[in-house]
Amino acid sequence: MTAETITADASGTFKLGDLPVHRIGFGAMRLTGSAAFHLGTVSDRARSIAVLRRAVELGVNHIDTAAFYFSSLRSANELINTALAPYGDDLVIATKVGPFRDYCGEWGTSARPDQLRGHVEENLRQLGRDHLDLVYLRRMGQDSIAEHFGALAELREAGLVRHLGISAIHPRHLTEALEIAPVVSVQNRYALDVPDPRDDELLRMCGERGIAFVPYFAVAGEGAERGAAGTRNDDEILAVARAHGVSPAQIRTAWSLHQGPHVLAIPGTGNPDHLTENVAAGAVRLSREELERLNALHTQAV
Repeated sequence: MTAETITADASGTFKLGDLPVHRIGFGAMRLTGSAAFHLGTVSDRARSIAVLRRAVELGVNHIDTAAFYFSSLRSANELINTALAPYGDDLVIATKVGPFRDYCGEWGTSARPDQLRGHVEENLRQLGRDHLDLVYLRRMGQDSIAEHFGALAELREAGLVRHLGISAIHPRHLTEALEIAPVVSVQNRYALDVPDPRDDELLRMCGERGIAFVPYFAVAGEGAERGAAGTRNDDEILAVARAHGVSPAQIRTAWSLHQGPHVLAIPGTGNPDHLTENVAAGAVRLSREELERLNALHTQAV
Protein backbone atom coordinates (compact mmCIF):
# COMPACT_ATOMS: atom_id res chain seq x y z
CA MET A 1 0.00 0.00 0.00
CA THR A 2 1.62 3.29 -1.11
CA ALA A 3 0.26 5.70 1.48
CA GLU A 4 1.94 8.72 -0.17
CA THR A 5 -0.45 8.55 -3.14
CA ILE A 6 -3.66 8.00 -1.18
CA THR A 7 -5.97 10.93 -0.53
CA ALA A 8 -9.06 11.33 1.63
CA ASP A 9 -11.45 10.76 -1.25
CA ALA A 10 -10.53 7.06 -1.11
CA SER A 11 -12.61 6.86 2.07
CA GLY A 12 -15.82 7.91 0.31
CA THR A 13 -18.15 10.75 1.26
CA PHE A 14 -21.07 11.45 3.55
CA LYS A 15 -23.13 14.58 4.14
CA LEU A 16 -23.22 16.53 7.37
CA GLY A 17 -26.62 17.98 6.67
CA ASP A 18 -26.07 19.58 3.27
CA LEU A 19 -22.27 19.61 3.60
CA PRO A 20 -20.47 16.73 1.83
CA VAL A 21 -17.25 15.60 3.52
CA HIS A 22 -14.79 12.81 2.97
CA ARG A 23 -15.21 10.08 5.55
CA ILE A 24 -11.60 10.52 6.69
CA GLY A 25 -11.28 13.84 8.47
CA PHE A 26 -8.85 15.34 10.95
CA GLY A 27 -9.06 15.82 14.71
CA ALA A 28 -7.24 18.93 15.90
CA MET A 29 -6.65 18.08 19.57
CA ARG A 30 -3.13 16.70 19.09
CA LEU A 31 -1.97 19.77 17.17
CA THR A 32 -1.23 21.52 20.45
CA GLY A 33 1.10 18.97 22.03
CA SER A 34 2.20 15.36 22.34
CA ALA A 35 -0.82 14.62 24.54
CA ALA A 36 -4.24 16.13 25.07
CA PHE A 37 -4.71 19.58 26.60
CA HIS A 38 -1.95 20.55 29.07
CA LEU A 39 -0.35 17.08 29.15
CA GLY A 40 2.81 16.12 27.30
CA THR A 41 5.21 18.37 25.39
CA VAL A 42 4.03 21.52 23.61
CA SER A 43 3.99 21.11 19.83
CA ASP A 44 6.22 22.87 17.33
CA ARG A 45 4.00 25.59 15.86
CA ALA A 46 5.43 25.50 12.35
CA ARG A 47 5.07 21.73 12.16
CA SER A 48 1.45 21.85 13.33
CA ILE A 49 0.65 24.46 10.69
CA ALA A 50 2.37 22.32 8.06
CA VAL A 51 0.33 19.27 9.13
CA LEU A 52 -2.93 21.19 8.67
CA ARG A 53 -1.94 22.42 5.23
CA ARG A 54 -0.82 18.94 4.22
CA ALA A 55 -4.12 17.49 5.43
CA VAL A 56 -6.03 19.78 3.09
CA GLU A 57 -3.62 18.92 0.25
CA LEU A 58 -4.49 15.25 0.88
CA GLY A 59 -8.18 16.01 0.44
CA VAL A 60 -9.26 16.30 4.07
CA ASN A 61 -12.26 18.62 4.16
CA HIS A 62 -13.63 17.91 7.66
CA ILE A 63 -11.71 19.23 10.67
CA ASP A 64 -12.88 18.71 14.24
CA THR A 65 -11.76 21.22 16.86
CA ALA A 66 -12.81 23.14 20.01
CA ALA A 67 -11.85 26.33 21.80
CA PHE A 68 -10.84 24.21 24.79
CA TYR A 69 -8.20 22.41 22.68
CA PHE A 70 -5.16 24.31 23.89
CA SER A 71 -1.89 23.69 25.69
CA SER A 72 0.32 26.17 27.51
CA LEU A 73 1.47 27.77 24.24
CA ARG A 74 -0.77 26.46 21.47
CA SER A 75 -4.43 26.87 20.50
CA ALA A 76 -5.88 24.45 17.95
CA ASN A 77 -8.29 27.09 16.65
CA GLU A 78 -5.52 29.68 16.23
CA LEU A 79 -3.40 27.14 14.35
CA ILE A 80 -6.31 26.31 12.04
CA ASN A 81 -6.97 29.99 11.38
CA THR A 82 -3.31 30.71 10.64
CA ALA A 83 -2.82 27.65 8.45
CA LEU A 84 -6.03 27.59 6.45
CA ALA A 85 -7.71 31.01 6.33
CA PRO A 86 -9.15 32.14 4.01
CA TYR A 87 -10.98 28.83 4.12
CA GLY A 88 -11.90 26.82 1.04
CA ASP A 89 -15.59 26.61 0.23
CA ASP A 90 -15.58 22.83 0.67
CA LEU A 91 -13.85 22.82 4.07
CA VAL A 92 -16.15 21.94 7.00
CA ILE A 93 -14.97 22.90 10.47
CA ALA A 94 -16.80 21.34 13.41
CA THR A 95 -16.37 22.53 16.97
CA LYS A 96 -17.74 21.70 20.41
CA VAL A 97 -19.17 23.79 23.20
CA GLY A 98 -20.12 23.08 26.78
CA PRO A 99 -16.84 22.27 28.56
CA PHE A 100 -14.71 25.14 29.81
CA ARG A 101 -11.00 25.55 30.66
CA ASP A 102 -9.53 28.70 32.18
CA TYR A 103 -6.33 30.36 31.00
CA CYS A 104 -4.29 28.12 33.26
CA GLY A 105 -5.78 25.08 31.57
CA GLU A 106 -7.87 24.00 34.55
CA TRP A 107 -11.34 22.62 33.89
CA GLY A 108 -14.14 24.80 35.15
CA THR A 109 -17.87 24.34 35.55
CA SER A 110 -19.52 23.45 32.26
CA ALA A 111 -21.55 26.14 30.56
CA ARG A 112 -25.12 26.97 31.48
CA PRO A 113 -27.50 27.27 28.51
CA ASP A 114 -27.28 31.07 28.62
CA GLN A 115 -23.48 30.88 28.37
CA LEU A 116 -23.36 28.83 25.17
CA ARG A 117 -23.56 31.89 22.94
CA GLY A 118 -20.30 33.07 24.49
CA HIS A 119 -18.71 29.70 23.70
CA VAL A 120 -19.93 29.90 20.10
CA GLU A 121 -18.69 33.48 19.69
CA GLU A 122 -15.27 32.57 21.12
CA ASN A 123 -14.93 29.83 18.50
CA LEU A 124 -15.99 32.32 15.81
CA ARG A 125 -13.37 34.81 17.00
CA GLN A 126 -10.55 32.27 17.18
CA LEU A 127 -11.35 30.71 13.82
CA GLY A 128 -12.02 34.02 12.09
CA ARG A 129 -15.47 32.95 10.88
CA ASP A 130 -18.84 34.69 10.68
CA HIS A 131 -20.65 31.39 11.26
CA LEU A 132 -19.78 27.87 12.38
CA ASP A 133 -20.45 24.95 10.03
CA LEU A 134 -21.21 22.42 12.79
CA VAL A 135 -21.39 22.84 16.55
CA TYR A 136 -21.64 19.91 18.94
CA LEU A 137 -23.16 20.20 22.36
CA ARG A 138 -20.74 18.15 24.47
CA ARG A 139 -22.88 16.74 27.27
CA MET A 140 -21.24 17.14 30.66
CA GLY A 141 -23.25 14.64 32.66
CA GLN A 142 -26.64 16.36 32.41
CA ASP A 143 -29.61 14.04 32.71
CA SER A 144 -31.46 16.15 30.12
CA ILE A 145 -29.85 18.13 27.29
CA ALA A 146 -33.08 19.85 26.22
CA GLU A 147 -32.33 23.28 27.66
CA HIS A 148 -28.73 23.37 26.43
CA PHE A 149 -29.57 22.00 22.98
CA GLY A 150 -32.49 24.40 22.73
CA ALA A 151 -30.10 27.31 23.32
CA LEU A 152 -27.92 26.11 20.45
CA ALA A 153 -30.99 25.70 18.25
CA GLU A 154 -31.73 29.39 18.82
CA LEU A 155 -28.20 30.27 17.68
CA ARG A 156 -28.81 28.17 14.58
CA GLU A 157 -31.95 30.14 13.85
CA ALA A 158 -29.94 33.35 14.34
CA GLY A 159 -27.44 32.26 11.69
CA LEU A 160 -24.39 31.84 13.92
CA VAL A 161 -24.46 28.06 13.47
CA ARG A 162 -25.30 26.12 10.32
CA HIS A 163 -25.74 22.59 11.72
CA LEU A 164 -25.98 20.99 15.16
CA GLY A 165 -24.51 17.85 16.66
CA ILE A 166 -24.37 16.24 20.08
CA SER A 167 -21.55 14.44 21.85
CA ALA A 168 -20.94 12.14 24.83
CA ILE A 169 -24.59 11.15 24.92
CA HIS A 170 -26.83 8.15 25.54
CA PRO A 171 -29.45 7.02 23.00
CA ARG A 172 -32.25 8.80 24.84
CA HIS A 173 -30.46 12.13 24.39
CA LEU A 174 -30.56 11.76 20.61
CA THR A 175 -34.31 11.24 20.78
CA GLU A 176 -34.60 14.26 23.06
CA ALA A 177 -32.56 16.50 20.76
CA LEU A 178 -34.42 15.49 17.60
CA GLU A 179 -37.63 16.76 19.15
CA ILE A 180 -36.03 20.23 19.29
CA ALA A 181 -33.98 20.62 16.10
CA PRO A 182 -32.26 18.55 13.38
CA VAL A 183 -29.13 16.67 14.44
CA VAL A 184 -26.61 15.99 11.67
CA SER A 185 -23.92 14.24 13.70
CA VAL A 186 -23.27 12.35 16.93
CA GLN A 187 -19.76 12.20 18.35
CA ASN A 188 -19.10 9.58 21.02
CA ARG A 189 -16.20 7.51 22.17
CA TYR A 190 -16.12 4.35 20.08
CA ALA A 191 -13.24 1.97 19.54
CA LEU A 192 -12.61 -1.62 18.60
CA ASP A 193 -11.55 -2.62 22.11
CA VAL A 194 -13.84 -0.27 24.09
CA PRO A 195 -17.30 -1.83 23.83
CA ASP A 196 -20.42 -0.10 25.10
CA PRO A 197 -23.90 -1.37 24.18
CA ARG A 198 -25.25 2.19 24.34
CA ASP A 199 -22.81 3.35 21.69
CA ASP A 200 -23.64 0.33 19.54
CA GLU A 201 -27.28 1.38 19.82
CA LEU A 202 -26.41 4.99 18.91
CA LEU A 203 -24.47 3.75 15.89
CA ARG A 204 -27.57 1.90 14.71
CA MET A 205 -29.94 4.79 15.44
CA CYS A 206 -27.78 7.24 13.51
CA GLY A 207 -27.57 4.91 10.52
CA GLU A 208 -31.35 4.57 10.40
CA ARG A 209 -31.82 8.35 10.51
CA GLY A 210 -29.06 9.38 8.10
CA ILE A 211 -27.07 11.01 10.91
CA ALA A 212 -23.28 10.88 10.88
CA PHE A 213 -21.63 8.91 13.70
CA VAL A 214 -18.16 10.25 14.48
CA PRO A 215 -16.07 8.19 16.92
CA TYR A 216 -13.38 9.83 18.99
CA PHE A 217 -10.45 7.94 20.52
CA ALA A 218 -11.08 5.28 17.85
CA VAL A 219 -7.35 4.58 17.57
CA ALA A 220 -6.18 5.42 21.08
CA GLY A 221 -8.50 2.98 22.84
CA GLU A 222 -7.94 2.51 26.55
CA GLY A 223 -4.90 4.81 26.69
CA ALA A 224 -6.64 7.84 25.24
CA GLU A 225 -7.04 9.96 28.36
CA ARG A 226 -3.37 9.48 29.22
CA GLY A 227 -2.25 10.59 25.77
CA ALA A 228 -1.13 7.12 24.71
CA ALA A 229 -1.81 5.59 21.34
CA GLY A 230 -3.54 2.23 21.34
CA THR A 231 -1.25 -0.52 22.58
CA ARG A 232 -3.70 -3.45 22.83
CA ASN A 233 -2.78 -4.80 19.42
CA ASP A 234 -4.40 -8.19 19.69
CA ASP A 235 -3.06 -10.96 17.50
CA GLU A 236 -6.11 -10.64 15.25
CA ILE A 237 -5.47 -6.94 14.63
CA LEU A 238 -1.79 -7.55 13.94
CA ALA A 239 -2.62 -10.39 11.54
CA VAL A 240 -5.07 -8.25 9.58
CA ALA A 241 -2.59 -5.36 9.53
CA ARG A 242 0.16 -7.60 8.14
CA ALA A 243 -2.19 -8.96 5.47
CA HIS A 244 -2.83 -5.43 4.22
CA GLY A 245 0.70 -4.10 4.75
CA VAL A 246 -0.52 -1.37 7.09
CA SER A 247 -0.24 -0.48 10.78
CA PRO A 248 -2.60 -1.69 13.54
CA ALA A 249 -3.75 1.94 13.97
CA GLN A 250 -4.83 2.01 10.34
CA ILE A 251 -6.79 -1.20 10.83
CA ARG A 252 -8.57 0.31 13.84
CA THR A 253 -9.57 3.32 11.75
CA ALA A 254 -10.64 1.13 8.85
CA TRP A 255 -12.72 -1.04 11.19
CA SER A 256 -14.55 2.08 12.40
CA LEU A 257 -15.36 3.12 8.84
CA HIS A 258 -16.62 -0.38 8.07
CA GLN A 259 -19.29 -0.07 10.79
CA GLY A 260 -21.52 1.80 8.35
CA PRO A 261 -21.45 4.33 5.49
CA HIS A 262 -22.54 7.01 7.96
CA VAL A 263 -19.43 6.58 10.14
CA LEU A 264 -16.76 9.26 9.82
CA ALA A 265 -13.21 9.13 11.20
CA ILE A 266 -11.31 12.05 12.72
CA PRO A 267 -7.87 10.66 13.64
CA GLY A 268 -5.63 13.41 14.94
CA THR A 269 -1.90 13.95 14.94
CA GLY A 270 0.80 16.60 14.91
CA ASN A 271 3.14 14.29 12.99
CA PRO A 272 3.17 14.57 9.17
CA ASP A 273 4.08 10.90 8.72
CA HIS A 274 1.19 9.80 10.93
CA LEU A 275 -1.11 12.13 8.99
CA THR A 276 -0.28 10.36 5.74
CA GLU A 277 -0.96 6.98 7.36
CA ASN A 278 -4.22 8.18 8.87
CA VAL A 279 -5.52 9.41 5.52
CA ALA A 280 -4.40 6.21 3.81
CA ALA A 281 -6.47 4.16 6.26
CA GLY A 282 -9.53 5.28 4.33
CA ALA A 283 -8.43 3.09 1.42
CA VAL A 284 -8.21 -0.14 3.46
CA ARG A 285 -10.95 -2.56 2.44
CA LEU A 286 -11.54 -5.35 4.94
CA SER A 287 -12.89 -8.66 3.73
CA ARG A 288 -16.09 -10.03 5.24
CA GLU A 289 -14.07 -12.64 7.13
CA GLU A 290 -11.63 -10.03 8.49
CA LEU A 291 -14.49 -7.79 9.55
CA GLU A 292 -16.20 -10.66 11.36
CA ARG A 293 -12.99 -11.44 13.24
CA LEU A 294 -12.53 -7.83 14.30
CA ASN A 295 -16.20 -7.44 15.21
CA ALA A 296 -15.79 -10.44 17.49
CA LEU A 297 -12.94 -8.65 19.28
CA HIS A 298 -15.22 -5.66 19.81
CA THR A 299 -18.02 -7.70 21.37
CA GLN A 300 -15.62 -9.77 23.49
CA ALA A 301 -13.41 -6.90 24.72
CA VAL A 302 -13.31 -6.32 28.45
